[in-house]
Amino acid sequence: MSEEILINVTPSETRVAVVENGVLQEVHIERTSKRGLVGNIYKGKVGRVLPGMQAAFIDIGLERAAFLHASDITSTVVHNEVDNAKKHESISELLSEGSDVIVQVVKDPLGTKGARLTTHIAIPSRYLVLLPGESNVGVSSRIEDEDERNRLRETVAGFVNQEQDAVSNGYIVRTVAEGADSNALRADQIFLCKLWTSIQEKINTFEPETIIYEDLMLAVRSLRDFVHDEIEKVRVDSRESYQKLMEFSDKFVPHMSARLEYYPGERPIFDLYGIEDEIQKALESKVQLKSGGYLIIDQTEAMTTIDVNTGAYVGHRNQEETIFKTNLEAAQAIARQLRLRNLGGIIIIDFIDMMLEEHKQSVIKALERYLAKDHAKSHITEVSSLGLVEMTRKRTRESLGHILCEPCQTCGGCGSVKTAETVCYEIFREIMREARQYDAVKLLVLASQEAVDYMLDEESTSVAELEDFIGVPIKFQVEALYTQEQFDVVLM
Repeated sequence: MSEEILINVTPSETRVAVVENGVLQEVHIERTSKRGLVGNIYKGKVGRVLPGMQAAFIDIGLERAAFLHASDITSTVVHNEVDNAKKHESISELLSEGSDVIVQVVKDPLGTKGARLTTHIAIPSRYLVLLPGESNVGVSSRIEDEDERNRLRETVAGFVNQEQDAVSNGYIVRTVAEGADSNALRADQIFLCKLWTSIQEKINTFEPETIIYEDLMLAVRSLRDFVHDEIEKVRVDSRESYQKLMEFSDKFVPHMSARLEYYPGERPIFDLYGIEDEIQKALESKVQLKSGGYLIIDQTEAMTTIDVNTGAYVGHRNQEETIFKTNLEAAQAIARQLRLRNLGGIIIIDFIDMMLEEHKQSVIKALERYLAKDHAKSHITEVSSLGLVEMTRKRTRESLGHILCEPCQTCGGCGSVKTAETVCYEIFREIMREARQYDAVKLLVLASQEAVDYMLDEESTSVAELEDFIGVPIKFQVEALYTQEQFDVVLM
């Protein structure tokens, strides 16, 4: 399997596409004016403490106060040396209004919600994640070989024991560290220790409500987080960004330097791979399957629902076999769409009803297999009695739809507008109200082209009868800027 990373950089926006076997799997977008906050460390000030919710709002210098739950508080970064949160029942014993606290963003602001915070600081590098205040060494669960897990744990633990402050720092060995030699791991550990020392100096000198550590920009972060041995090529269309990537690669991932390419072509790099078209398709609710079936994806504030339909696919054997084949294909498409659209939270999948239990189990296993490559953690339940599959997927940033789109100003985000017929009858009712309350010589109706056409064509007889009933002539005027639902009745 071949994988590539494509990086498109402009002064206002950076986009990273992860392509597997020529098919787009993930899109990451970072706009200069709205850089993601996940991973940033702030010196915050405690605002409101909410004992009933076991949480507090923290001012970190953003438009909205951020949210910190008691379960996300540890003693090492809270001023005044409070005990560990797990020993207390009330957050009032952990935090007091107006006090300073060092926090890290674990979830970007989403919709009307502020950022989610933790005091469990974690600073990632290429192979390791530094955990200040911890003392253990953990290994990513994605590394399955037990011998390799033990090697990595013992290697990093050996480095920690060499440090004088061994008790103050713990580490997590990342998935990409599988197969890494001890020199590379040691270099990462030294870098993280120096970085944490500089952060501690800022903690002591910076004022509250300020940022003290900001994560890498997206282009460089992609080398740190997305690159692994199966990545054949990383292509970037900005010479300046290419130089920054080379510097980072030479220092942290030297084996990737030869795979980094600067793309100077006149044709946009995303057009070259058909990425733009795929992004547009990812904003649509309907996803066509190769067999003729299709998915309908509906993202709401509370959850995302996915409906699977056979569509034009009729199969070659029996109905049960047709349904099973469609659901298997849908499982692969759903896994890709979740990554591509970055859908998170609660997800309800309505597979086509299957009669055989073995078919149900095969579809669930297929979905789990296709989701194995997903960076975001997910949990899948069994098929319910209603034929639904409930799952959750960790959400740390806005979905692709929320980044690129906004609610329709016409429909208000409901996804539909009133028909011209409905608006016509609303206008008739408004005319009756106006005629009863006021004395008018003439009434002027201002409405959209569609509504006016409907009243003058399909409802022309009704208009004539209404004029006769109220004894006032009615005139119509098209307002080009009116939406289909807008209208005004003016007394003349």
